[in-house]
Amino acid sequence: MRAYARKAGADEELWGIVGLLHDFDYEKYPSADDHPYKGSEILKERGYSEEVRRAIMSHAQYTGVARLSPMEKTLFACDELTGFLTACALVKPGKSLAEVEAKSVRKKMKDKAFARSVHREDIVEGAADLGLDLEEHIAFCIEAMKAIARELGLDGSAAKSA
Repeated sequence: MRAYARKAGADEELWGIVGLLHDFDYEKYPSADDHPYKGSEILKERGYSEEVRRAIMSHAQYTGVARLSPMEKTLFACDELTGFLTACALVKPGKSLAEVEAKSVRKKMKDKAFARSVHREDIVEGAADLGLDLEEHIAFCIEAMKAIARELGLDGSAAKSA
């Protein structure tokens, strides 16, 4: 989210916060009846802006909240893809994003048994909503995640200590 904010000349902190918070309630409230509704209520009680809460609500298609702003479209476009990229990195020998390439990610997307809970159609739709070629979007997200690979635990250090 921060990398796309930087690219758009937008508020990196705001976009980063939205990216970090959008699924904070999922573990406790995983059903479509609760997520992200409960999270939005909690954030409202804690003083988060309508802009933040609306973006979070818009990332789940079933809420009916249309994605209008660049931040909302970017959150949706990155949500499923970042999880998929993480899975792609974790199956590499070095468990590192440095080993992940856009072309191989596209190939893995065709394997429905791999990371089966990831909605591939959301990845495709998200890139289209941003007006980007899918492979370009994947490559951008890989590079953005590589920049914070250590914080994500995807820098290969887990494979070295195993």
